[in-house]
Amino acid sequence: MYSFRNDYSEGAHPKVLKALTETNFQQTRGYGLDPLCQKTRDLIRSLCAAPDADVHFLVGGTQTNLLVIESMLKPYEAVISAHTGHVNVHETGAIEGTGHKVIAVPSPDGKLTPAMIESVPELHSDEHQVKPAMVYVSNTTEIGTVYSKAELQALRQCCGKHGLLLFLDGARLGPALACGDLTLPDYAALTDAFYIGGTKNGALFGEALVFAKPRPDFRWHMKRRGAMLAKGRLLGVQFQALLEDETYLGAARHANALALRLRDGVAALGYPLPVESPSNQQFPVLPNEAVTKLQDMGYEFEVDHAVDAEHTMIRLVASWATPEQAVEDFLRDLASCK
Repeated sequence: MYSFRNDYSEGAHPKVLKALTETNFQQTRGYGLDPLCQKTRDLIRSLCAAPDADVHFLVGGTQTNLLVIESMLKPYEAVISAHTGHVNVHETGAIEGTGHKVIAVPSPDGKLTPAMIESVPELHSDEHQVKPAMVYVSNTTEIGTVYSKAELQALRQCCGKHGLLLFLDGARLGPALACGDLTLPDYAALTDAFYIGGTKNGALFGEALVFAKPRPDFRWHMKRRGAMLAKGRLLGVQFQALLEDETYLGAARHANALALRLRDGVAALGYPLPVESPSNQQFPVLPNEAVTKLQDMGYEFEVDHAVDAEHTMIRLVASWATPEQAVEDFLRDLASCK
């Protein structure tokens, strides 16, 4: 009856489609060198209060993660990630495929802390092991939790102390901006690189990567990895449409609000949600029989893991386009499964 599987099942926000249609017959240079992309780069620099930032447009999150990590690390260097991190569990070994090891650190809530990071260099102390050189974090995390400004500041200080780069995966940055206390200028100031996720927040496709300092060599990395889109202007057009007003934040606020309605409705029915997520991903634990009944009704969602022989944790994701009625229908049908 409705898919809560992810936040990119729909096409694109109507404003994005309108902008693409209005610019459809404009002839421009390719590969992101057009005036539309340049205007959007300037807009992002302004929104980030970072006039010297280097901005690049890429198609997807895995591609962006791979390129950032490969381009910023030496061959013998590694990246530290929470064990739930996207680069560790959901990218088919893309990072390892570049020759860089992902050092996974157990994390109960999907977030890294300075204490977790500081335990790693001690275990990689000489040339017989990879050298930790970067910390990878996601906001929101892969389990819906959100870093606060104080937490990201603490990570920045820790990385500075140990000579580590800090890279933030912003595939779901919209929901994080909508429910947290971090702003775009904060992200630009506290990280070496981060990106503004478009694919999961209203764009047809695309991520806007922001380096705190200019990276004149990055376009060579993009081309070498097949990441330079010939019709690059399509990315600039989309991000301009999303970011020039409240469209981007409005889309994320809608997704968060409906996810919280799901959370509260599920909890009211007596089902636990072990992950305290304030964002658009929720993780209820349901009886296996209820999971099967909901699937038979036509609902789609990710099955996260079996909690025990009789219960399963599932993932429910709301998007910018999720109708309120779909949430109410789900909660009604879940109640009928009791």
